[in-house]
Amino acid sequence: MTERILVIKLAALGDFVQAFGPFAAIRAHHPRARITLLTTPPYAPLAQRSPWFDEVWAEGRPAGGDLHGLFTLARRLRGGRFDRVYDLQTSSRSSRYRLLVGRRAEWSGIAGGASHPHANPDRNAMHTVERQRDQLRMAGITEFPEPDLAWLDGDLSGFALPPRYALLIPGASPQRPGKRWPHFPALAAAMGMPSVVIGGPAEAPLAQAIASAAPESVDLTGRTDLPQLAALARRAVLAVGNDTGPTHVAAATGCPTLAVFGPESDPALCAPRGARSDFLRCDPIGALTPAAVAEAARRLAGLPA
Repeated sequence: MTERILVIKLAALGDFVQAFGPFAAIRAHHPRARITLLTTPPYAPLAQRSPWFDEVWAEGRPAGGDLHGLFTLARRLRGGRFDRVYDLQTSSRSSRYRLLVGRRAEWSGIAGGASHPHANPDRNAMHTVERQRDQLRMAGITEFPEPDLAWLDGDLSGFALPPRYALLIPGASPQRPGKRWPHFPALAAAMGMPSVVIGGPAEAPLAQAIASAAPESVDLTGRTDLPQLAALARRAVLAVGNDTGPTHVAAATGCPTLAVFGPESDPALCAPRGARSDFLRCDPIGALTPAAVAEAARRLAGLPA
């Protein structure tokens, strides 16, 4: 009988990207299993492109008061007849789903009564990557192959890109304005190469400010999906971004990526990880100068200061 595995990862983008390693490890550990991911709509298309899941369910977070949605999810989880669950969200919400799945399933996470609890008392002081690996080790997974991200690529033929460019990610969560480093226009002017600016539609004013300081910059805000963002990062000389999901995507591709942190988040817990990634942190975030960021980014990319 085919083993049935459920993986839970609901949000957010940076956390989802940092789960690529655990996703790959779970697939390698259960090569013949049928693996289902429970996530939310923004991340379902990305997961469906990946090689790690046989099925992706996007209804993992019914809205408050949506009793029909909760009932539908409960029925689907119970009907999945899963043998094991890897709860990589490890939130109070995802832990409650243990009741919906049914107690026959083994459970890796922090839910009460879990068969494979992540019982490390220091788990909340660990970086996301180390915390998830530690959780999986306690569930018997000891091999962590480097995830192959060749699938994470997009079509850039519709964009007029310069041959060499720095990728700038000046936005952040609207609910966390203190995560936004304010000096991207000056940075673009100091980079010595054109900048490509990405983000959602709400970042268009930031891109306009960058274009005023560095007219050769290219504004792609509101025009890229996540595979295209990954493609832009792969082709960039370097990337600089705030503590936000797209910066994690850039780092994951191997692009030399510098993340800028202020006091609102702790890079020891959540800094982007990649083969060539680093961060700078300053309190207040605005005290970090464009010259310092430019020098660190260029050094990371192996360019002369």
